[in-house]
Amino acid sequence: MSNIVHVVGTGTIGEPLIGLLANYREAFGIDEVTFHKRTPMIEERPKVADLERRGAILATNDDRRASFEALGHSPKFSAQEAIERASVVIDCTPAGLTNKEKFYNAAPGPLGFMAQGSEFGFGKMYARGVNDEALDQGSDRFLQVVSCNTHNISALVKTVAMDGAESRLENGRFVLLRRANDISQDGSFVPAPTTGSHGDEQFGTHHARDAHHLFSTLGYDLPLFSSAMKVPTQYMHSMWFSLTLDREIGLDEVIDRFTDNPRIALTHHQSANSVFSFGRDHGYFGRILNQAVIPRQSITVRDGHEVVGFCYTPQDGNSLLSSIAATLWYLHPDGFEDRIDVLRPYLFSEV
Repeated sequence: MSNIVHVVGTGTIGEPLIGLLANYREAFGIDEVTFHKRTPMIEERPKVADLERRGAILATNDDRRASFEALGHSPKFSAQEAIERASVVIDCTPAGLTNKEKFYNAAPGPLGFMAQGSEFGFGKMYARGVNDEALDQGSDRFLQVVSCNTHNISALVKTVAMDGAESRLENGRFVLLRRANDISQDGSFVPAPTTGSHGDEQFGTHHARDAHHLFSTLGYDLPLFSSAMKVPTQYMHSMWFSLTLDREIGLDEVIDRFTDNPRIALTHHQSANSVFSFGRDHGYFGRILNQAVIPRQSITVRDGHEVVGFCYTPQDGNSLLSSIAATLWYLHPDGFEDRIDVLRPYLFSEV
């Protein structure tokens, strides 16, 4: 039986994910990578052509096939065919929940379906290195890979506030300073810092809510609260965090905990510009795959119990890593750690 991975959407997560799967297809034990693009656009012709050149196979809606062919593309499957023949389907669109009801629930073939961070309620929440042990081959056909900022929050909490299986967290607060838009996007840029709202009375924004639900898959009920605003930059999300523990902790232990986590990077840079530039020069097509990058100088311990600092979110890099890990978990249930090792060069201990 062939291992086929189908990606729906070619946006800020879908495009690099298709390329990553295609480039490392052999190492991942994948026979074929297909992807769905709905709208033929002449300005995106080079992008689609390059994905095809790298071995990914285009699928589209039947009524769009001729338009894609007129642009020089070679769609091979319809949208429905690509879903039904796939082993794993990764939805990288804002319509994951709609597509689940319309297509995925009734599709008998795929082993699993994934959606990305905005699709709350799609399935069990997942972040690589945070709740891997909560995944169940028998029941988890639908997974939601949490957002990049939720990855960041969750990695910090697990690293600092967990002693083995015991939570020592009394209070976790986070202020997200979000980039206005991705460097690939022309719209939605903000000319000045713009505050968000607290849509959730208990958690503030969806970032803390989603982190809470992520840890609930392991049996925890964590006190988390987040606020968010947009700032006029395209470089990286930044975040201020405060983690209050029920025990004393020293700064050296905090640094050691961050150092020991292979998915967290420390940096002596205090500018997102420098961290972003490092990713451009040393990452996978500009992306490092760490969960978080933490400036050493920003970390302090207040009153012996509260760990405070800033960190940067490697945008979609952490979501890409979790999407790959979940894909390999579906395809190779007896173990895939040796296969995912090919991505280790894009995980850094220091930036």
